[in-house]
Amino acid sequence: MKLEQDRIVLRELAQKVAEIAFLPVQEEKKRLWRRLNGLKPERPMVSFDQVCWNELNIDGKLTLRCEDPECRIYEDRFRKTLFQWEYFPADMVVEDYIRVAKAIDGAPTTVNNIPGALFGMKIQEQTLSTDAANDVVSHRYENQFKSIDDVMEKIRMPVISHNAPETERRMEKAQWLFDGIMPLREEGWGYDAYLSCWDPIAMWMSITDVLYGIIDEPEKMHALIKRMVEAYMSMLDQLEAQNLIYRYPQALVHTTGAWTDDLPAPGYNERNPGTRDLWMYAMAQPLTTVSPDMFEEYEINYLMPLFERFGLVYYGCCEPLELKMKIVKRIPHLRKVSVSPWANRESCAEQLGGDYVVSSKPNPAFLAEDSFDGERVKKNLERTRTICKRYGCPVEFIFKDISTIRNDPGRLAKEAEIAMRVATDC
Repeated sequence: MKLEQDRIVLRELAQKVAEIAFLPVQEEKKRLWRRLNGLKPERPMVSFDQVCWNELNIDGKLTLRCEDPECRIYEDRFRKTLFQWEYFPADMVVEDYIRVAKAIDGAPTTVNNIPGALFGMKIQEQTLSTDAANDVVSHRYENQFKSIDDVMEKIRMPVISHNAPETERRMEKAQWLFDGIMPLREEGWGYDAYLSCWDPIAMWMSITDVLYGIIDEPEKMHALIKRMVEAYMSMLDQLEAQNLIYRYPQALVHTTGAWTDDLPAPGYNERNPGTRDLWMYAMAQPLTTVSPDMFEEYEINYLMPLFERFGLVYYGCCEPLELKMKIVKRIPHLRKVSVSPWANRESCAEQLGGDYVVSSKPNPAFLAEDSFDGERVKKNLERTRTICKRYGCPVEFIFKDISTIRNDPGRLAKEAEIAMRVATDC
């Protein structure tokens, strides 16, 4: 009976999502994302992701009511989609299908995968938090690599396998839950193809030990990054060989719209998709303070085989890249580059020009101050828009890493409204 009740809850939510998903505005938003990603934008695009959901439960709209763990995953997804569409939609696109994850062992398969749980490694850490409901906490990581032997022994080559009976079970359950509401879509690996190396490494040994290691133990660190790339390449080879890659179209890449006319690759086969049909994204935030030469030596040169096999690449996250932009532009199939709140916007825009999308990240601290200053947010966005116009840069405003809004949900709605006004006032 409890599962029957869960089904009632989910079908009601799914019906509401479906009504939004089939609105004509969704196709218009996709068209605008394609224009931006094709480097022929009609206006800046605006996206919100990685928000502090723990502070947003207005009138219990995010409270989960299902009891079955699998049903709760769907419910959480639906409730957040409906909530965002109501309060801060900006240029989000609500998908007109329901994703069902394939049962893949040996590789991350969900957007919220913890990158530290890869290739036989697990994070060893101590954490502190001020709010138990917030997943943003401080970490103290333990260094698990004392030698090259540790690297070779602990980072294992992945063994990818598909549990077909489990995938079939998931699909049958989803069919029972959602029949007649929206189509189902089996989700292979790559919906949000994250392939960073140094970020998970930093969680296995700490950023401090990463930086000291590059100085004091370069042989070990070269062995470490080489081993990571080999493991990723092996993982992708196996996923492709077993037909476990996500099928086009890809909706998101690192919190931004991924719709594009440049994918899938020529000769695309829906029954056998490959990495060439997808975006990937990567970053090296722990290497923020190393020199451009070291960045090239320890990051770009090693990751070239990964970049080369994907159709399009998004690079960067919170690390400022203006001093390394010449090296970043060596990346094959590069299309979007992150310009973080700590980057020199003018320098980045001048170097990127009209050849890449400037993925601008407004400072999330604007939402965390004692009072919300909408005029300050507006002027900051207008400055970015002006700089990008000066250098002919396609630009998107990506609001992310929002760890607190001081328990004032209205701030997100106000910021989204301001951003959309700036984006459409071109």
